[in-house]
Amino acid sequence: MLSRTIMRPAYGIRASRAPVLCLRGSRSVSTLPDNPHVYVVKDPTDPGRSILTLLPTNPPNADLSLGSCTSVPPTPTNFVENSSFHPILQDVLRKYATQDSRVQQQAAVFASPGGFNLGGASVRNADGAGGANHQAGMGGANRGGWIHVSDERNPPDFGRIPWPEDIFGSVEVDGNGRFTQGNGNYQESGTYRILTRDGILGLTPFLREKLVQRLHQLEGQMKKN
Repeated sequence: MLSRTIMRPAYGIRASRAPVLCLRGSRSVSTLPDNPHVYVVKDPTDPGRSILTLLPTNPPNADLSLGSCTSVPPTPTNFVENSSFHPILQDVLRKYATQDSRVQQQAAVFASPGGFNLGGASVRNADGAGGANHQAGMGGANRGGWIHVSDERNPPDFGRIPWPEDIFGSVEVDGNGRFTQGNGNYQESGTYRILTRDGILGLTPFLREKLVQRLHQLEGQMKKN
């Protein structure tokens, strides 16, 4: 189980000037000071709010955005998550997480002979939850188990599991470090939060590219309808 005590120091989010991007054929949009991959666009339906999105489209498509905030940088108190975004994110992770080099490296370490000393393999409990709910930590030592797919905004120390709010989900590996069922039998954590005190959504370059591709596809479909 996730047994890490949830007591964390408060971290301030730097409030630096966000760079402004001038896109051909559109009004200028800015990006977040600490995450240049997230665009900040004024909400055309509410001048007091800004849409946070991975797409530079202006006016923005709120249905494909991460959410909105009343000031920049966003904080957990002024940010409202877009409920439609999370299923899109999880669908991309379910399909591509095991193709990401960082996740593959975790699987190799997990199955290594020294992995057992890092924690111990987890097994699926009788309730069937497995994965994100029952991983004891890192370390399988040729026994197989689960590894977490987590946000890059707050990487855990080696051998430690991420905070629940940073865990997208978990994938299953066998004793040789191979992913089961091709996609690792990906299990959503149910605890992930788009924005925390440590920042907003942070994906590896590979997974971010796949997510942006999916968002562009959905945007194109919406424009046709």
